[in-house]
Amino acid sequence: MAVKVIIRRIIPEHRAQDLIPLLKKLRTLATLQPGYISGETLRRIDKPDEFLVISTWASAADWDRWARSQERNEIQGKIDTILGAKTEFGLFHHGFSE
Repeated sequence: MAVKVIIRRIIPEHRAQDLIPLLKKLRTLATLQPGYISGETLRRIDKPDEFLVISTWASAADWDRWARSQERNEIQGKIDTILGAKTEFGLFHHGFSE
């Protein structure tokens, strides 16, 4: 069953230039992973420092494999260091099924 991964980040304007290359690299690498279907980045209108990344994966196992990869964790670690906080994410599926 396809799953959605929601990632929330608060990116202060003065840190955006440091993060953009890392975020783009993370996205590019994600698109190459088995099970990756699609993704989008949204910026909140009333709080422009808040971003959501919504990606779709063929299965939770596909996301988990990418989430645990050394390559992703190295980049994610740099992002979290720059932000001074751990990135929040959640895994969701459609509807009320289990």
